[in-house]
Amino acid sequence: MVEALVNWFTTVFADILPGELVVFLLSMMPILELRGGLIAAALFQIPLAEAVCICFVGNLIPIPFILLLIRPVFNWLKKTSLFRPLVEKLERKAMGKSDTIRRYEFWGLLIFVGIPLPGTGVWTGALIASMLNISIKRAMPPLVLGMGMATVIMCFFSYVLPWIVIQF
Repeated sequence: MVEALVNWFTTVFADILPGELVVFLLSMMPILELRGGLIAAALFQIPLAEAVCICFVGNLIPIPFILLLIRPVFNWLKKTSLFRPLVEKLERKAMGKSDTIRRYEFWGLLIFVGIPLPGTGVWTGALIASMLNISIKRAMPPLVLGMGMATVIMCFFSYVLPWIVIQF
């Protein structure tokens, strides 16, 4: 699913926006995040070091806002009949993945964010941390380190592995 979304975004916006801006915006988006940004950066042939910087900063920007504002926003949206079902579904989905994080807090958040699997990532990790009342001071280090871990893994799959395949 991530690859399909990335391909769509890169195709639609390639002629309108610079590749670096597309990569930056993809990295800020839920679901796609840094993972999708690095795939797009490889498609745009952005050099690895530049791609890592763009994606990391793009994925980093939403974290404090999620940690500080998601609960008040969700509480406000739950007061409306239109958004209540969506918010409750998002909360259930996030809390369904929270057992490990609740038990191991730092390491749980780090591994949850750092291993790039569907449904994981810094957006969901920050949402879970917020729902578990983990302070921003305690949530930021594992979220940022998890992003670093995901960056290394995704760089391998987006840049190193394709380079190896081309060599042979």
